[in-house]
Amino acid sequence: MEDKAVLSVSNITKNFGIVKALNQVSIDFRSGEIHGLIGENGSGKSTMASVITGVYKAEEGTMTLNGKPYQPESVLDAARQGICMIVQEMGTIDGISVAANVFAGKENLFAHMGIVRKKEMIRAAQNILDEIGASDIRAENPIDGESFENRKIVEIARAMYEEVKVMIVDETTTALSQKGREILYRLMNRLRDEGKTIIFISHDLDELTQLCDSVTILRDGNFVRDLKKEEITPDTMRKLMVGRDVQDDYYRTDQQRALTDQVVLEVEHVSSSLLKDISLNLKKGEILGIGGLTDCGMHELGKVIFGIQQPKKGNVYAGEKRIRIRNPRTAIRQKIGYVSKNRDQESIMKLSNIRDNICLPSYDKIKKGCYVSPKAEEGLAGKESGKLSIKMSSLDQLCIQLSGGNKQKVALAKWLGNDSDLLILDCPTRGIDVGVKAAIYQLMNQYKQSGKSILMISEELQELIGMSDRILILKDGALSGTFDRSPDLTENDLIQYMI
Repeated sequence: MEDKAVLSVSNITKNFGIVKALNQVSIDFRSGEIHGLIGENGSGKSTMASVITGVYKAEEGTMTLNGKPYQPESVLDAARQGICMIVQEMGTIDGISVAANVFAGKENLFAHMGIVRKKEMIRAAQNILDEIGASDIRAENPIDGESFENRKIVEIARAMYEEVKVMIVDETTTALSQKGREILYRLMNRLRDEGKTIIFISHDLDELTQLCDSVTILRDGNFVRDLKKEEITPDTMRKLMVGRDVQDDYYRTDQQRALTDQVVLEVEHVSSSLLKDISLNLKKGEILGIGGLTDCGMHELGKVIFGIQQPKKGNVYAGEKRIRIRNPRTAIRQKIGYVSKNRDQESIMKLSNIRDNICLPSYDKIKKGCYVSPKAEEGLAGKESGKLSIKMSSLDQLCIQLSGGNKQKVALAKWLGNDSDLLILDCPTRGIDVGVKAAIYQLMNQYKQSGKSILMISEELQELIGMSDRILILKDGALSGTFDRSPDLTENDLIQYMI
């Protein structure tokens, strides 16, 4: 690893209203290294990435790239100068092909007399996909038909073709299965071996320990410390992130099952493009875990239960009166809430403020006649944001300005504000730090103890084992295994029914 700073940020300050997202932060990112950037949600990691890539302008501070002043005007300007980013949320363009996404902005490479030679572009994109081990993704297919994970792999393929000096990987691994992670790890290691710089933002402390040559810790927008390779351990990083010792044993310790045998949700013989004759029930006061590989159908199951997708066969019923769930409106009337894995596109309105997001499902609850008073909105949003300790400048702050963990809290707050009796949580702790994760697990446990029910879809086996009363495993769209809560249950017990 060369001891040469390719990118230097000096005394960077960025404010969102009264919130100081970054406060006089200085970091050197060196050639031929994977440099971890970590901290709790709201610590300033993604804000720093956004300043570096030209999304935000800093109020104070300077940046240099290869010793020369660096002031990107936009993401495209940053990319032209060799700084690219793979983001946590969706970074592909709907309505075009996989190949067009791989070469977005570079169509002129395949243009002849103003016409893009699509077959040539598709061949080139497929070669890249094959090279990174993603030959199951076909370059000619519409991107809209690909899973969330495959879309992230397409972004990785796009990054492979960039003339990169600095690659920023912002929480991308949380959206990927082990296969997708291995593809990304290979890219990162290849770039490092070529003398490039990788800035790696992740909440997975084991992942950071394994991959990083150095790590910078941020806390509340402030620089805390740089760690060298030999200093990087999960315990050290955890303590520096939160300023105190934090244990990672934050799952439930009780072995209590559902509070009663009363069934609050029934799925009867549901089949769809991915699902094959799925039947299950959820009981009052139960956390039912659904697990499997990324494309096993579990994420689609959540959408079918909430009424976003209609099954080809079968039905979903809720409540003692067995009301059939036909669409999200019916689900909401039955006091069901849904938090999607794809948070920014499906769980919150990024360009709306916190107040509007929290109040959205609850207008029938707070209106008087046809009138909704600003005082009622303020009261509901203030109460629910306070319960979840959402870090914000005010209820008028736009959700796009929040950290991942605080966005997730807003997504939960809107359903808690509507007095939901049943929550469908798809990957509820994806892309959030240990502190927020512990808070969400505590909230889930309190929710259960109050007699309410949770259907939790998760790709994290320890999360399933640690939080669920029962676990159902899906494989290739069908139920393959059922497990009751037990202190003896292990990841290996689940894996054999997934693969």
